[in-house]
Formats: sequence, C-alpha cells, structure tokens
Amino acid sequence: MSKICAIFGGSRGIGQAVAQLLAQKGYCLAVVARNLDLAQSTAKSLGAGHLAFSCDVAKEEDIQNTFNEIEKSLGHIQYLVNAAGISRDGLLLRTKTDDMAYHLQTNLLGTMLTCKAAVKSMIQLQGGAIVNIGSIVGLKGNSGQSAYSASKAGLVGFSRSLAKEVARKNIRVNMVAPGFIHTNMTAHLKEEQWKKTIPLGRFGEPCEVARAVVFLLESPYVTGHVLAVDGGLQLLF
Repeated sequence: MSKICAIFGGSRGIGQAVAQLLAQKGYCLAVVARNLDLAQSTAKSLGAGHLAFSCDVAKEEDIQNTFNEIEKSLGHIQYLVNAAGISRDGLLLRTKTDDMAYHLQTNLLGTMLTCKAAVKSMIQLQGGAIVNIGSIVGLKGNSGQSAYSASKAGLVGFSRSLAKEVARKNIRVNMVAPGFIHTNMTAHLKEEQWKKTIPLGRFGEPCEVARAVVFLLESPYVTGHVLAVDGGLQLLF
C-alpha cells in the first residue's frame, strides 16, 4: 500500500525539498499550495502518481474541500507536513492588526485546521504522523518579528498538546524549527552579516531541513518533539 502524504506549502522552499525527498523514498504525494500552477509544476517534476491541489490554509472551507479532494483522488492520508507560512516583518508599533491576525490565521490556525482534518483520516487508518514546520524565532524571539514569532511559538504548544491527545491512536506529532535557510523568505537578508551569528557559519539548505522532517515522519518512537535545524543558533541564547 502506498504511503500517502499531504504537504501543505509543498510547491517551493522547504516544502518542495520535503516533497522531493519523500518522492525518492516512494511516497505518494499531494502537493498543496495557494498557487495551483506552482503546485502542479512541482508535482509533475516528482514523476508519475503525485498530484497537485490548491488551498489557502487561512480559509477553513478551502482546507475541508482540499482534504475531500485528496481522499477521493489518493485515499486516506497517513502523513502530513505543514510547511505553508507567511512572514511580514515589522516592529509591533508599526504592525497593523490585520497583519497580526493574518500571521495567526495562516501560520497557526491554518496548521491547526489541517491537523484536525488529517487526524480524522489517520484515525481510520489506525496510525499516522504529522510534522509541523515552525521556526527558531518561535523559540527565541526576534526583534521586528513579534507577530511571526507569536504564530510560530503557538505551534510549539499546539504540536505538543496534539501529540498527547492522539498518541493512543498511534498518531505522532512533531515539529521542526529551522533557522536561517536559503528560501524566498530569507532572500532579502544580508547573508554575510547574519551568518557570522551562526555557530556553523552558514545558512542551511532546504534539503537539510527536509532530512529532519523525514526523520521525524519515519521515527516510530518519537512524538511531541521540537527539533531545531539551525546551525547551532539555539546555543547562543
């Protein structure tokens, strides 16, 4: 039986790297993104048997419809990776309430809703695994990223609580907290300046985070864990 995994935010960056690695390992993938064209391009690049879906995780109805479509097309989901997220940096005093709400709606509530839908599927299969992508900023905080940090910090409490709730159903929930990774989200940063603050002295690559995600998906005795993939940044605070 194929191992079916839905990857939200799977069309680029870390999500795309996870999709590529899982495809190599024989998983059947549902690549989900707001932009259907990008999702289709990624799914096509992975080879036959992988499908693309469009979904805005900030909209509950979108999520419900997407899960219905995935189950009709591929079957019940055994694995879920939540890599969809947004970041609009700015000092709190300059941050509009709508932007605060959008961070929470997309990064936190969106993940909560995809997990809720996936757990229903996993219970019918009597097992499954979820990995949520957070951020080292959610653990340590960062000036100018209070709304983003709050949304990612919320994922820690949510992931650990859900892990406790569903463990008896043989469903595992873990989280990866990346540091500075080469993605669109970090493209605007002055890399030479920032990498001096990283003990390993460089930004990470999406494929390096993907390995951590797959490790957690496939480790049968690990749940409720937050794995920092940050080049040692957490050592500095």
